[in-house]
Amino acid sequence: MAETQNMTFFLVHYSHPDRKGWSQHLEPHLDWLLDRVGDGSLVASGPTVGTAVPSALLLFKAANHDAVKTIIDTDPFMVEGQVSDLWITEWDPIFGVFHDESSQASVPMEKIGR
Repeated sequence: MAETQNMTFFLVHYSHPDRKGWSQHLEPHLDWLLDRVGDGSLVASGPTVGTAVPSALLLFKAANHDAVKTIIDTDPFMVEGQVSDLWITEWDPIFGVFHDESSQASVPMEKIGR
């Protein structure tokens, strides 16, 4: 993904209820994550902590929801049926380190909502 202008942030969540399958497909999934970081589509990713079922949150930048779904569909975990409870939602990071990429980028953070 060479061009990142007009890209939107998307939060992705999924669970991995099959621990054996998760272990079996972890290495290809990790390689896939590194490739997504390399192509600029994946901003951050990591497992949730202290959950009954292993799960993860991923932060993508993409043109739209369908583009994120297309990317997610190439994840070895998805290909091998190791994902449940998948949701993808657009996210507008108004406050914090991604403020300059938010819908409120032209407004100083301390002035938002005032």
